[in-house]
Amino acid sequence: MEFTFDSTTQQMCDRVSAFMEEFVFPAEKHFHDDPAAGNLQWERPAIMADLKKEARAQGLWNLFLPHDPRGAGLSNLQYAPIAELTGWSPEVAPEAFNCNPPDTGNMELLSLFGTDEQQQRWLEPLLDGTVRSAYCMTEPDVSSSDPSNLTTTITDEGDHWKIDGRKWWSTGAMSSDCQLLVVMGMSDPEADPRSRHSLVLVPRDTPGVTFVRGLSMFGFTHGAHGGHAEVRFDDVRIPKRHMLGERGRGQALAQARLGPGRIHHCMRMIGMAERAIELMCRRANERTAFGKRLADQGIIQHWVAESRVKIDQLRLFVLRTAWLIDTVGAREARTEISAIKVAAPDAVGWVLDKAIQVHGAGGMTQDHPLAMLWAQARTMRFIDGADEVHRMVVATRELRKHAFA
Repeated sequence: MEFTFDSTTQQMCDRVSAFMEEFVFPAEKHFHDDPAAGNLQWERPAIMADLKKEARAQGLWNLFLPHDPRGAGLSNLQYAPIAELTGWSPEVAPEAFNCNPPDTGNMELLSLFGTDEQQQRWLEPLLDGTVRSAYCMTEPDVSSSDPSNLTTTITDEGDHWKIDGRKWWSTGAMSSDCQLLVVMGMSDPEADPRSRHSLVLVPRDTPGVTFVRGLSMFGFTHGAHGGHAEVRFDDVRIPKRHMLGERGRGQALAQARLGPGRIHHCMRMIGMAERAIELMCRRANERTAFGKRLADQGIIQHWVAESRVKIDQLRLFVLRTAWLIDTVGAREARTEISAIKVAAPDAVGWVLDKAIQVHGAGGMTQDHPLAMLWAQARTMRFIDGADEVHRMVVATRELRKHAFA
């Protein structure tokens, strides 16, 4: 097996690394949550527009989109180490390159299933980075890890659809930059559970859409990226042409959206872990306790060694999964996608926990990025499906392989 990156991947990684050093890391201080602002500030710092303009000028734009000429033409395997680099600064870098969730998943959906009109109205501005979008699936009143539980309704009213329900964790939706809501709801309550739901495109300013509040994630509001919104839909009416794909295909489209999106999260998490181990090693070399450097303490050496093993194991697993998506498709790689969705938060959360411990009380503060990175890693155990669900998927398929005929 050949593990060396091809020339295209290596050149792109070099360019992204240089951009991160020159532009992204210096901009991070502008994106810290401001406790004094509370839930009142949901707009991006002005420097984000500068970062996007520079990235686009350098050709570092829409790197995630493999099957569309408006992307960079990279395969999932080629994109993986680039996404890892952006994970070193997950609050800034992905959006600087127009590779940030949930927009990446929504752009994938629109490019694959959108009509010409939908693509012109929504996909083009998203690819240009002039608007943002949100994905409205999770609901506060039901266990949303089972999508058949979703209760938001999409009712056929002749020449339009009527939407009623409540969503939350709609990332980015509190910002005025977010102009499109991709909403999953129940359109056919009597159908088979897998065919009851559809996806519709709801413009932000549609009457009946209410942004109730921004949620905090382990104390972080992510206000500089539009927060995580609770959204209410009361008698919201949209034209029939705003349905995305076929009626009753909502769950299938959601899976098409989440396959690549799940692996993108895992790619970025490796970068988060790499930043954590670097910070951990620097701290261990600089600090002394009980008469010797932390780096000379056996327990610290154990943590560093285990961190390196866990990160490198995870990277190989993610690269293999990316290769499988490229060669046999996301559907055939479902087991591996679910498996890395479990493996990534486990490994990266462990590394971040030890890095915080090495930093002492300071590791919990805004003086270091570790608390923010840990909160993101812990949240990944819910994003795109609870890890218990992914374990169930892996176990079911493994058991099926060895079932008696």
